[in-house]
Amino acid sequence: MDTVSPKTADYDALRRDLIALLGEKGVVDDSETLSPFLKDQRGRYEGQTPFMIRPANTEEVSRAVALCAEAGVPLVPQGGNTGLVAGAVPFPEDGAILINLGRMNRVRNLDPTDYSITVEAGCILQSVQQAAEAVDRLFPLSLGAEGSCQIGGNLSTNAGGIHVLRYGNARDLVLGLEVVLPDGRVWDGLTALRKDNTGYDLKHLFIGGEGTLGIITAATLKLFPRPRETAVAFIAVAGPAAAVDLLARAREASGDRVAAFELIPRIGLDFALRHVNGIEDPLAENHDWYVLTELASGQADGSLRPVLEDLLAGACEDDLVIDAALAANERQAAAFWHIREGLVEGQKFEGGSIKHDVSVPVSKVPSFLDQALTLVKEMVPGIRPVPFGHLGDGNIHFNLSQPEDADREAYLGRWDEVNHAVHSLVVEMGGSISAEHGIGFMKVAENTRFKAPLEIEMMQRVKAALDPKNLMNPGKVVPH
Repeated sequence: MDTVSPKTADYDALRRDLIALLGEKGVVDDSETLSPFLKDQRGRYEGQTPFMIRPANTEEVSRAVALCAEAGVPLVPQGGNTGLVAGAVPFPEDGAILINLGRMNRVRNLDPTDYSITVEAGCILQSVQQAAEAVDRLFPLSLGAEGSCQIGGNLSTNAGGIHVLRYGNARDLVLGLEVVLPDGRVWDGLTALRKDNTGYDLKHLFIGGEGTLGIITAATLKLFPRPRETAVAFIAVAGPAAAVDLLARAREASGDRVAAFELIPRIGLDFALRHVNGIEDPLAENHDWYVLTELASGQADGSLRPVLEDLLAGACEDDLVIDAALAANERQAAAFWHIREGLVEGQKFEGGSIKHDVSVPVSKVPSFLDQALTLVKEMVPGIRPVPFGHLGDGNIHFNLSQPEDADREAYLGRWDEVNHAVHSLVVEMGGSISAEHGIGFMKVAENTRFKAPLEIEMMQRVKAALDPKNLMNPGKVVPH
């Protein structure tokens, strides 16, 4: 794969051409305005770019990409900049132009009969959810950052969230894409077909590609019937193994109507109670482990709550469940979910946190937690693990808060060392070092260590075929 040399590019001439194309408001170069677009969400990385462009439609993206390709200047696509692996950060050595798609935020088509919606890449995820709700449909992708993340970024990172168990990852919610390729040409794959067996399913190259193969400019997405009835419970369980058993029972007892199944440790609840407004402990006594689950049905026949009650009663008799609170109404259900959301916020006030976004087969989660907790406690005495997340699909956010009296910077300086140890265990158990956050820049080297050499070679060949000059998000996902 050829590597461009942006040092020889004429950025002044390119800037003038892009202003002529996009107008003054489509090109941003003052440092104050650029600053928040150059920092990753976790504050670990800060990038640099000659300027940022903000096209308003696909034609402008196409022509801007063509101009940059002709000048030999790389591009870093960016949505809401809520990613957690520095996938949308332009680094100084790349000389890349940042291309932010936030102005492209139209709903192009909404067909409730076909259960589909076509939106531009800059649409905020919450806006897509609301557009679907307005026609009595559901777009089920749901993330903590849904009020600011954009659908283009969600698809580029194959986002997960709390409803993967029922509806799948972002990849499973896409019918078609529109993509601007590295040379500026536009691939119109905006089909609403459920079946099209006419060759390679090209959209899947770009979903999860993190902008390294092209820029997603629009997508046709699947919609679903809105749930007519839900049942939500906050449950104290005997431990992770009991939680896994309870999940299997819940899926069987409910006819596989489990929409979410989240694991919560006591320390995470304590952090949330300490630092996040509006958090209350639903149960009278403290317990080591909890599950937050939601059942959902398309029929409002009152059947879900009795199913959940019977499930919990049987699980109590078998010593899987210690105590539980069932939400009596929507307000109480929202309060339970506020606890889950508060887990992330609460950790921010407890010093440095070394984070992992990992997955193992659901049945192996208890063994992973046993071994991983022992491992990190031996590596860092006094460490405060906060493992939580999407037990229903095996995705655990294995976050590790610093010891209470530790020096924050010294602790965070061990990030790579601790990551590597945890990732080694994950891979040994047949898991993944990135369940839903992607690879970005942060995990390129680590991914190369653990993936089979043939897999890395295949990824590099795909990259070289579609982006031979390495103009699209260089340095991300695949090694040069």
